[in-house]
Amino acid sequence: VQLQASGGGLVQAGDSLRLSCALSGRAFKDYDMAWFRQAPGKEREFVSAIRWSGGSTYYADSVKGRFTISRDNAKNTVYLQMHNLRPEDTAVYYCSAKRWIIAGLLFQDKGYDYWGQGTQVTVSS
Repeated sequence: VQLQASGGGLVQAGDSLRLSCALSGRAFKDYDMAWFRQAPGKEREFVSAIRWSGGSTYYADSVKGRFTISRDNAKNTVYLQMHNLRPEDTAVYYCSAKRWIIAGLLFQDKGYDYWGQGTQVTVSS
């Protein structure tokens, strides 16, 4: 499995960005997908996840109401639409994948088998 993330950039506070992550090498529809982020000097943290069916989505409290995760199984791609960005959202964003992750590991990076290369999001104040 290979994951290719894109869509990061430098924006101002209050702006929007959409991150994309394309999966290749396996049947995308079988994989639960997630976004994590890591800011300088901090540990990687969970941002959002979506089940293989697209029927369930999950968000960190810090992004709830501002970020939306979605997937297009026909395009083998998961998206993270980010609105009302804040300087504290500045981080490298990583997409990750796990075939049918168990619920207890959904929010933990150790639960995911595959990772993209990361895309930088920088929000200026």
